Amino acid sequence: MEQRTLFQRLRPHLLFIFGLFIITSIYFLPAWQGKELQLQDVRQGNAATMELRQYKKETGQFPNWTNALFGGMPGYLIAHDYPNTYVGLTAAAVLRLFPRPIDVVFMQMLGIYILLVVVLSRNNPGSEDDKSTALSGTARGWLAATGSVAYGLASWNLITIEAGHISKILALGYAPGMLAGLILCLRGRYWSGAAVTALFTCLNISANHVQITYYLFLCVGLYVLIEGFRLVKSGQIRQLLVGLAIFGVTTGIGMASFSKRLMVLNQYSKETTRGKSELTSTTTAAATPGQAQTSDSAKPADGLDEDYAFQYSYGVGEALTMLIPNLYGGLAGQGGLDSKSDTYRALVDRGMAADEIIGQIPTYWGTTNGPAYAGAILVFLFVLGMLISRSTLKWFMLGGLLLTLLLAMGKNMLWFNGFLFNFLPYFNKFRAVTMTLTMTPIFLGGGAVLALQTLLTTKPTFKTVQRPFLIAFGLTGGLALLLALVGGSLLDFQGPNDAAMFGAEASDILRALQSDRASLLRTDAFRAFFYILIAAGAIWFYLNNKLKASLLLPILFVLNTIDVFSLGRRFIDSKSFIPRSTVDSAFEETPADTQILQDKSLSYRVFENTGGGGFMNDNRASYFHKSIGGYSAAKLQRYQEMITYAFSDNADNILNMLNVKYVIASPIDSTGRPIGEPVPQQNPNALGNAWFVQNVQQVANADAEMAALRSLNPQQTAIVDKRYADQLTGLPATLTKAGTIQLTNYSPDKLTYQSYSPTEQVAVFSEVFYRGNEDWKAYIDGKEVPHFRTDYILRGMRVPAGKHTIEFRFDPPVVALGNTLDLVANIILILLVAAGLWFSLRKDNSSIGTEATV
Repeated sequence: MEQRTLFQRLRPHLLFIFGLFIITSIYFLPAWQGKELQLQDVRQGNAATMELRQYKKETGQFPNWTNALFGGMPGYLIAHDYPNTYVGLTAAAVLRLFPRPIDVVFMQMLGIYILLVVVLSRNNPGSEDDKSTALSGTARGWLAATGSVAYGLASWNLITIEAGHISKILALGYAPGMLAGLILCLRGRYWSGAAVTALFTCLNISANHVQITYYLFLCVGLYVLIEGFRLVKSGQIRQLLVGLAIFGVTTGIGMASFSKRLMVLNQYSKETTRGKSELTSTTTAAATPGQAQTSDSAKPADGLDEDYAFQYSYGVGEALTMLIPNLYGGLAGQGGLDSKSDTYRALVDRGMAADEIIGQIPTYWGTTNGPAYAGAILVFLFVLGMLISRSTLKWFMLGGLLLTLLLAMGKNMLWFNGFLFNFLPYFNKFRAVTMTLTMTPIFLGGGAVLALQTLLTTKPTFKTVQRPFLIAFGLTGGLALLLALVGGSLLDFQGPNDAAMFGAEASDILRALQSDRASLLRTDAFRAFFYILIAAGAIWFYLNNKLKASLLLPILFVLNTIDVFSLGRRFIDSKSFIPRSTVDSAFEETPADTQILQDKSLSYRVFENTGGGGFMNDNRASYFHKSIGGYSAAKLQRYQEMITYAFSDNADNILNMLNVKYVIASPIDSTGRPIGEPVPQQNPNALGNAWFVQNVQQVANADAEMAALRSLNPQQTAIVDKRYADQLTGLPATLTKAGTIQLTNYSPDKLTYQSYSPTEQVAVFSEVFYRGNEDWKAYIDGKEVPHFRTDYILRGMRVPAGKHTIEFRFDPPVVALGNTLDLVANIILILLVAAGLWFSLRKDNSSIGTEATV
């Protein structure tokens, strides 16, 4: 057969990729018109990084520390320069050419397109699969594009985007590419496998969502087990070992290209709520009755609490939303009802403001945020693929689907997830396991294209595949039809929070709501049956030689695209976009902010106590001020413990020692209810940036520190753990507390004080203690001196008599080391990708060489 040029081989794929870009652009058309999604988490992130961004604007570089939230935390966790990550910076620059979220969704589609093309490519010559995998580039393009649209517009991904979890979506875009590299490596296509693996590993790490990366590696392990078993069984042990070695080395190179990010994250995580606490359950039980752990196994020594980790878990029955999206109603937190609904009429009958209320009633009665839908057609094809495909990849697709579903079910599959939580390394560092549902469409699409690949390459008659065809249709289309007809009598349609919405006495409204939910199920079940019936009919015509493959594939692509495109509009449509100016107004300066910002003191903190979700779950104040609250998925362990176990008992003194100069709160009436707009209230007892104490109280451990903190007067006494006893040797029992100490120069990661005292003093600094004497270092008159942790979270230091300049500098050694490693790894990565492309095009043309005409 005629050997085709490289451009001829790539041309159909380039056209399909361009088509995916057009579909993405049409779906998110308002983004091209200058509008934006609200993206709550992105706005929270913008608020958290405001101090860092302002500092960079003034100095040209990000500081390593920020005081904008939680009283202070490492700034390199939320905004930082990575100057030597050339590959990641290039990818980010390309993405910036397109508006959000078009950039990240198109990247998702492109990533899985590459994976599916690899899945559908020829296997290594001589293997069992090689004879049945010859498809033309156009055929592979249609199949890969079908799975790509389903992945990019899958409901859980759209829900994730609407919430503003952009880094998660970007990581999901790069994840399929890494799986493609693994498949290539184990197929013996070492150069192309090495290049793809290294590149997409680097990009996945650049997305900065470690949890998705962790789950991706679980899927990698699953494929290695399945494909490794096949290779060992067929005597291809050398290929397995070489492939694994190449994959391991190139994965390491890809990860090393973001060494600094991984190193600082590893270092920081040990200090957060995901790390090990020094408090015992006895202490936490005494502080928070009824909230202590019921058993030692419930909370690991190093990691999250099990209940907290599995707080968001998908219901077992909710897995069927892959087939029928409204099986459990619509989207949590939003309405799906109108004036024609039974609920609306029930509200009217009660004399309630139905027009105002109806849009706020959630129709979703599941346990989390919504359905995990990627197309009923894909579900039908997936089941068919599991029954007719001979490729060992089908076991990976089935295993990946089951793995992601089981993980998402969290506490509802505790026999599985509980085991992983207690024994799998790092598993207990993560929460919100439902995010694995964003990966499920990868395997759903993979299984679906394997079904079509088998039908196209083996060209069976309908009689040959009649049994598996009817089984697949019955398990999907038949189930959808059954639920459409009798589902209303099989389910109760009661959500866990229904009674709380209206009260148990509003039984008429609750019955109406259940009726509406049953109607939503019925409509979507018929909808799913319709799509499956049309798709199955098209395949039936193909198997009976009444429809050519050149028409079958476009028909299935169009049907699937219409399905997920129209379904996705329930979650993100043109109304979801708002003018950019409106998005920015989320941080509009209030009169309270304006008044506080008139205070030009070098550094002070603000406590915004306006209710809502609580000051430890909101970054609004951080946009304008140095806040003692904030929003982050990984807060410093000690700071969170101080808030949880001591703040309510000793709030005034804790605010004072945190140098809270202003409290933003609403005035209250005689009954204690807030009235009017929030106003700033100045705290006259704030202790300032630093102060001398009269007494130093040494305690035995963290439990004793916490106990003392609940009643501490920080102006007079400093609590110090006995581990710092060597720094207190020879100190008088009572200090004269004479002299002055004040902040004279401020930048986020460098603080300068001037002190004067006729005698030696102990100073407490209103700054968070973090890796003291390692990353944060103290200097007196330019000479490094030790400092200690005091009052559980602050810094303390012995200050000699006389006049002195005191400095604290945050310059973590890991940052400089990480920059060097980033440079070396990125140079190696660029050379590796270039070499991989060169050699794969010259010597590994079997994957894109002479093609079949199917």
